[in-house]
Amino acid sequence: AEQGLDAILVTKPEDCRYLSGFTGSSGPAATLLVSRDGAALATDFIHFEQAKQEAPGFTVMPATGPSRRFTELVSGGSRPGRVAFEADVVSVAEFRRLSEEAQKAGAELVPTEGIVDSLRAVKDEEEISCILRAAFIADTAMNHVAARLHPGMTEKEAAWEAEKCLRESGSEPLPFDIIVASGPNAALPHAKPTDRPIPEGEPVIFDIGARWRGYCSDLSRTLCLGPLPERFRAVYDLVLRAQQAAIDGIRAGMTGAQADGVARAVIAQAGHGDEFGHGLGHGVGLAVHERPRVSLNSTEALQENSVFTIEPGVYIIDWGGVRIEDTVVIRDGRVQPLTRAGKDARPLEAA
Repeated sequence: AEQGLDAILVTKPEDCRYLSGFTGSSGPAATLLVSRDGAALATDFIHFEQAKQEAPGFTVMPATGPSRRFTELVSGGSRPGRVAFEADVVSVAEFRRLSEEAQKAGAELVPTEGIVDSLRAVKDEEEISCILRAAFIADTAMNHVAARLHPGMTEKEAAWEAEKCLRESGSEPLPFDIIVASGPNAALPHAKPTDRPIPEGEPVIFDIGARWRGYCSDLSRTLCLGPLPERFRAVYDLVLRAQQAAIDGIRAGMTGAQADGVARAVIAQAGHGDEFGHGLGHGVGLAVHERPRVSLNSTEALQENSVFTIEPGVYIIDWGGVRIEDTVVIRDGRVQPLTRAGKDARPLEAA
């Protein structure tokens, strides 16, 4: 109503789940139409009974496929008027199809961004409880693999050890592929695990996450087998100081850019600013990357009960990298970590 809209068409799976409770399956399984007068959900035969059970607050309508959902949603009702759609989700081909259907129905399509995302950025107590459980599962898996890491174990073997523990500890399908990157591979922030054996004296980045009742966690730790080389100690201590500065210094009301700057200043002052090339963090919820953005160009203010990551890193080509990441929530205006795995760079049996 504030934007002069009569209804909004929702197709992003996470937004559909957030608004209706319908969990769907992989890919966009439903289309929602939320208006001043009510809320309807259109889905196919495969998901129809599931949607009726999971979304009791919605009128659930059958559709023969995605191309018919909008038509079914507006059929038999009053003229839908100005209908918002998620411009950052709808493809060009989908927009053309929607335009044709909207014209037939007498509707005006209005591109919008962030209407549902802005609601999802602030969590309620039930959401935070789910993320906290996902964080505990990730902590458990990280501590598990840290206790079993040994020279000669490959990156893939370490990743599988973590994945098994995540699933055995109760995680739903993982929110992202596990990252295990050793030595020079650790200079690649999103490296994929390889058959490379992990030796002593090199950084090993782990990036893992869990999912509980749809909500995600995100956790990174960097380990080193054997005696810690002087260079590793220096880079590790720098990244840890930067992360702690952010945890201690970020406040509700700061923009994402201001929050990013708290950690970035520590790394830049040590001469490694050019080797911290990504943002400090990102929102975490039903998606592992969502609002709020915590990066150099983010003007979005961090709000009470927003959940995001704090993950400074330094990446040095031909040597490796260090990243330390926690999922956090803003409580009483300050940062409270939700992931709590240990931050000693040595594997647990050596710590």
